[in-house]
Amino acid sequence: MERTVSEVAKLAGVSVRTLRHYDAIGLLPPGRVATNGYRYYGRSELLRLQRILLLRELGVPLPAISRILDEQEDEVTALRGHREQLLAERKRLDTMLGAVERTIAGVSGDETVTDAEFFSGLTEARSRLRTELAERFGEEAAEGFEQAVRETDGWTREDYEQLGDEGRRLLLRMAAARDRGVRPDSPEGLELIELHYQGVLELWPATPTTYYALADLLVENADQRSIIETVDKELPEWLAAGVRAYAVHRLGYAQNDKKTVRGGV
Repeated sequence: MERTVSEVAKLAGVSVRTLRHYDAIGLLPPGRVATNGYRYYGRSELLRLQRILLLRELGVPLPAISRILDEQEDEVTALRGHREQLLAERKRLDTMLGAVERTIAGVSGDETVTDAEFFSGLTEARSRLRTELAERFGEEAAEGFEQAVRETDGWTREDYEQLGDEGRRLLLRMAAARDRGVRPDSPEGLELIELHYQGVLELWPATPTTYYALADLLVENADQRSIIETVDKELPEWLAAGVRAYAVHRLGYAQNDKKTVRGGV
């Protein structure tokens, strides 16, 4: 019995667009295509779709699924290889999570964190931030961050905790404003973002373009988002919107400047 693409989509719990994509990349061609362009799927195609969906559920990428099915690669062997990749990724994420938690604990003044753990977490967080700055804004921006870090050589843990306390107080003020319904692009919101901007300049020579783009980093970077979320789970998006608004209304950033973001500072 043949089924139309709509019937197969409904039966398998996927979208018609997904089936068309699978056809386009050669992963699941229909059994036949009628003269009117309608796709029809038979039993063999349905069995192949079942295997595709199983492998997708296990997280196997589409190119690997295509290889497994077309080359009749042993699925157990392929899944074992995928399992090793997942274990390696879990180890990497566990390491990152531990570093983030140590950084948060240190910045928040958790006295159970030793000085060695505090500075280890700080170094790891800086390394990740430096890498992401280079990827997003170019090597020149990352070097500017390194220069700012060098200027803090000799700082004690108390110095960093004081800086963290100041940042946390600002985040608390932002959270309170958000709770009151203050928009991030309002005059009151922009005054708070002004304090954030000045704080950024102390650590990184951001331009209007890179400050605008920094909004994405605040939401997407695990370290930065975690620090903000310790104050208010919904604050990262509010702050990111405020950063964009400040860059536009106070720093003169224009949307057509976006193409120069990777050019550095």
